[in-house]
Amino acid sequence: MNALLIVDLQNDFCPGGALPVPDGDAIVPVINRLVDHFDIIIQTQDWHPAGHSSFASSHAGAKPYETIDMEYGIQVLWPDHCVQGSYGAEFHPLLNTNKTQVIIRKGFRKEIDSYSTFFENDQKTTTGLSGYLNQRKITDLFTVGLATDFCVKWSVLDGMNEGFTMHVIKDAVKGINLDASVEKAWSEMINKGANITTSEEILY
Repeated sequence: MNALLIVDLQNDFCPGGALPVPDGDAIVPVINRLVDHFDIIIQTQDWHPAGHSSFASSHAGAKPYETIDMEYGIQVLWPDHCVQGSYGAEFHPLLNTNKTQVIIRKGFRKEIDSYSTFFENDQKTTTGLSGYLNQRKITDLFTVGLATDFCVKWSVLDGMNEGFTMHVIKDAVKGINLDASVEKAWSEMINKGANITTSEEILY
């Protein structure tokens, strides 16, 4: 069984937001067309408490996009974004969420960041998505959203590790691109065995 996984299509990741992905909102019309095509829609939502450990503002003298060592590995420090209850944390207003059946919130633990929709960044703490998919006998996830080189990539890699067939819809994702990270992300996903497709191939 197939499902559409919409990753973090939130205001703060779109132009005008606190951590904008270039042209992040350009994929909304494409995703809305895909929503009409799929019966099962799953969304993820970055949902940080104020003062989250991944925020540069939580570390004296740190600047956004610097990296620090955390207990679970290297952490990019971000501008404050997707704070619980804020407008920036809300889904893009033009995104059709009417058919969404479950929302997986992540990054709500103050001391650990979460890129993947399956695991937090310690690669141990689960979001519960695998259990949901297995209960519903969903085997294939068609992945769209933001950002290609972070939350989309980690979700795809972890999904394959969890035994799911992961598809990435190339014209329905956008990346941040820090030091050629988008190109690296595509290479990692392809080398892992992800199926790269387009909305045109699915819809027509």
